[in-house]
Amino acid sequence: MEERIPKLFLMWKEYSKEQFIKDIVAGIIVAIIALPLSIALALASGVSPEQGIYTAIVAGFVIAMLGGSRVQISGPTAAFATIVAGIVAQKGMAGLVAATILAGVILILMGVFKLGGLIKFIPYTIVTGFTSGIAVTIVIGQIKDFLGLEFKHAPIETMEKLKECIDTIGTINAQALSVGLIALAILIVWPKINAKIPPSLIAVIVTIVLVKGLDMEVNTIGSLYEISNKLPVPSMPQFSLELIESVLPDAFTIAVLAAIESLLSCVVSDGMIGDRHNPNVELIAQGAGNIASGIFGGIPATGAIARTAANVKNGGRTPIAGMVHSVVLLLILIVLMPYAALIPMPAIAAILFMVAYNMCGWREFVTLLKTAPKSDIFVLVTTFVLTVVFDLVVAIEIGFMLAVILFLKRMSDVADVRSWEYVEEEREGLRIVPKGTLVYELEGPMFFAAADKFLSVSADKNTKVVILRMSDVPAMDVSALRKLEEVYRSCKRKNITLILSHVTEQPRRMMEKAGFVVDVGSENFCESIETALRRAEQLCQKTKVRKKDVKMREETV
Repeated sequence: MEERIPKLFLMWKEYSKEQFIKDIVAGIIVAIIALPLSIALALASGVSPEQGIYTAIVAGFVIAMLGGSRVQISGPTAAFATIVAGIVAQKGMAGLVAATILAGVILILMGVFKLGGLIKFIPYTIVTGFTSGIAVTIVIGQIKDFLGLEFKHAPIETMEKLKECIDTIGTINAQALSVGLIALAILIVWPKINAKIPPSLIAVIVTIVLVKGLDMEVNTIGSLYEISNKLPVPSMPQFSLELIESVLPDAFTIAVLAAIESLLSCVVSDGMIGDRHNPNVELIAQGAGNIASGIFGGIPATGAIARTAANVKNGGRTPIAGMVHSVVLLLILIVLMPYAALIPMPAIAAILFMVAYNMCGWREFVTLLKTAPKSDIFVLVTTFVLTVVFDLVVAIEIGFMLAVILFLKRMSDVADVRSWEYVEEEREGLRIVPKGTLVYELEGPMFFAAADKFLSVSADKNTKVVILRMSDVPAMDVSALRKLEEVYRSCKRKNITLILSHVTEQPRRMMEKAGFVVDVGSENFCESIETALRRAEQLCQKTKVRKKDVKMREETV
């Protein structure tokens, strides 16, 4: 029963006052870290600054309360920035809300049907490829604000943004660039000076003082966006069949990304605290959090690895820390949100540059390029390029398709049908095969991509028995069974007996259901190769006797 219970409701027996204090401190620190990140990621996603805060508050609280991890911190993340921006640009806020809620429903269904463990089947190359691609798109999307460029158009696609940056490179604002470089320097250097105070907070404060104190001509959040400190109000979109059809691919992409990132974050945090998360409960919580976020005007949310790690490092060990983080952000929203209007846009761009750098995994990318097989490199590079040039939906779809095709190719190459070699002289370790008997060794999974290999089973006019040794066939599908039936019918036409040796559980079950065992005869299914060879010898001897009888009758006539 515990496998369905959130971690919050399993911790009370061991919870203490000391841990409560640690959770509160950790929650406050994480909230301070999450504040500028939530604003920056909201802007990168094409929505208002407060919507990023709404997401961290609502989704962060719900996921912490219902989640399968003790320390997970959830909220807006960089993984969603490009896809959310695309949805908002093409389908408006109504489309984004609908996609977020539908993604939440998909995540809940994934958890209910216990699909949490299936995330491990997503190839590492695809995860690395689209993660690195997302990082590049974030960087390209922030060049404008970092350099203070004046765009002539309002491009949506990443490559269009890059082209616009090149076309307007002559409009660089030196003051904006200097503010951006100062912010970037603080973000890089400050962690070496003080690891407790978030560098993004210091960068924001310093750049605000610079821009206001020196009266610099630099865009701020307030000069481009309206800032509101109003509490989020629940509202539901007007769902229609057309709207659902329109946003369903986006919802699926959001759900897959949320599942991958949240469960990866859980795995990382498990290693840090020596605990084990419940993946299916976590998926249900992520789904509930995204539904709540959509209803309250937020954007998609998932587990944030960096914020989760910060929570652990500052003493957070229970979901209380994540809930405190949301409450603190709520207080900040009410009291301090108007001051967010003062934050310079180059500082936001610098923060997102660092987010992109930390998520890009360039070391893993380079390592894979150097060490991975060519097929994996092809999937990695293709997913990366498609993410940057087109969008995440296309990248994931084609990346998955390529990964599946290449996997099937590998499995097909592994599967094999080999004939035994026959020698005249006796040697130690060799088995005696009755005259007129052929033995074939089957290896690997037999499925549609490898099914034709059954057709390599052949026999000449002197063959009386064919033995198929299947001890190394862990599984087979219907396509392979059909090819095996063709081999059986071919043998039957030539008066050759087919014997199957050591058929494993799954293939045997399939053969029984299809009636193949009855056709071949249960006596021709042997538990071992030794039993199969004895059976073959008996059949060959009977055949000799029958031939002799026929000859004698002919002589009598």
